[in-house]
Amino acid sequence: MTALLIGNVGFVGDAERMAEYRAEVGRTLKLYGGGFVIRGGEFTVLEGEWQPTHLSVMKFPTAEDARRWYSSPEYREIVPLREGTHMDLILVEGEGE
Repeated sequence: MTALLIGNVGFVGDAERMAEYRAEVGRTLKLYGGGFVIRGGEFTVLEGEWQPTHLSVMKFPTAEDARRWYSSPEYREIVPLREGTHMDLILVEGEGE
């Protein structure tokens, strides 16, 4: 069953370190079958009051693959690069195309 990770960066602590994190994170996703569907870009709020600032959607074959990525040594190694940066990340599992 397909799984999506939806992430939003609320504010960036250290811009240089966050740029390094962004440069590396895609490589770690691929190791676990994941990748970006959308990364940044313009958005329009159609309903509600949520105002994301930098939204990303990542896709994995399964939620277990997403969990393995999130706990992986490769990803854990780059997490300190985003220290001081506020990030929300949710895992959504469901049926789709």
